[in-house]
Formats: sequence, C-alpha cells, structure tokens
Amino acid sequence: MSDVKDILEKVSKGEITPEEAETMLKLKPFTDLGFAKPDIHRGLRQGIPEVIYGEGKTAEQITGIAKALLSEGQETVIITRLDEEKKDKISLPLTYYDKARIGVAGKIPESSGAGNILVITAGTSDIPVAEEAAVTAELLGNNVTKLYDVGVAGIHRLLSHAEEIMNAKVIICIAGMEGALASVVGGLADCPVIAVPTSVGYGASFEGITALLAMLNSCAGGVSVVNIDNGFGAGYLAGMINHIGG
Repeated sequence: MSDVKDILEKVSKGEITPEEAETMLKLKPFTDLGFAKPDIHRGLRQGIPEVIYGEGKTAEQITGIAKALLSEGQETVIITRLDEEKKDKISLPLTYYDKARIGVAGKIPESSGAGNILVITAGTSDIPVAEEAAVTAELLGNNVTKLYDVGVAGIHRLLSHAEEIMNAKVIICIAGMEGALASVVGGLADCPVIAVPTSVGYGASFEGITALLAMLNSCAGGVSVVNIDNGFGAGYLAGMINHIGG
C-alpha cells in the first residue's frame, strides 16, 4: 500500500488536490497473480468491492484471489456459485451458505441500508435463486425479508402480504414459468422491483426465456430485469438502491 501513502503525502504537502488524489486512487492498478488480476479498489470506484465468481475456478485460484483481496484491506470477500466439494478445498476460514452456494471470507457486515429488501418467489422451486439474492443483499449490509411460494396460481397468498410489499424499499421478484408475478408485484409496490426470471418450467418456458421476455414486457412501471437465474445480480442491485440516502 506504499503507493497509497505516497498519494496521501502529496496531498498533505499540497502537491496534488484531494480531488486529484481520489481519482488516482480510483485508478489504482490491480494485483497481478498471473491467473487473475484482483481489482483492489473496486469498492472505492463502485461502492462495493470485488466479488469472486466461483464457478469455473479451482479452489486454489479462489484461495489466491481471496487472500490477495484480504491482504489489501478488503474486509469481506464474497464467493458466489461455490459448491460444497470445492468449498472444503479452500484454505481459508469461510462462512458458507449452502442454499445460496455462497462463501464468505472475512467479516460479516452489519446492516447499513436505508430500508428493507423484500425477496419474493413465485414457487418453492425458485428458492435457490432467491437465496442467492437474499444472502448477497445481506452480505452487502442490508435487512432482508423473504416471502416464498406466493405465485399467481394462488394470488391470495401474495395479497395477504400487501403491507410488507407496500413497506419495502426494494423488492426482488423471482419467478419461472410465464414470469407473471413481477407484473403483479409491480402493480402493488411504490418502490423499485427487480425481476429475476428463473429456468424453472416446462418445455415452452425455454429454460427461463419465456419468463425473461414476459418480465421485459411488463406493463407495470418500475420493474427492471436481470438475467436468468441471476440472484446475485438482483441482490447486488437491490443493495445499491437500498443504500441511496442511507
């Protein structure tokens, strides 16, 4: 971190302005591990530090990246799409969330968001994606409430929770099949709704494409859409929204 100290010394001597120093820190180089280049100052640029996508990486690669981030001062390292077998081979203390397939090295942050994030699923089969979204949001410092299996096939189940829907700061709505739930929730809520299509459904659901297109064509205002099965992306975005003004 000697380069950071050099920049701070230049500020103290009046050689550069605080604004120039901030820009220099945001552009600070990555750490080059050969097989990966961990982005040390992503948190400074984006507000949220680098997250490791575990699928396709070996346990050794994940360990190396996580250690590099921790050694540079990142307090919490989130590892997504981490299966049980690979988790046991990582040579770092981890907190592991099996339903979400997320591992965490370092500290578990306290909640600092402005309000509550509500995670809703159409069916029980959507829960794995919902858990990824919920745990991601929690690890980014947010309070999360879960509301599972309230799809449009039994709409009274959803309507019985109208107060929770109307009091949420952000809603993550997760559905497969025809993806209709996002439009219904969007018509009830006065907050941003992040729709997550899942690959749950019979043949004509086309592994989530039908739900994706339905959500993209929602007539309810305030509904945005992330990629199929992308619980992480939804939790990340919801966390950013929940920290605005927080």
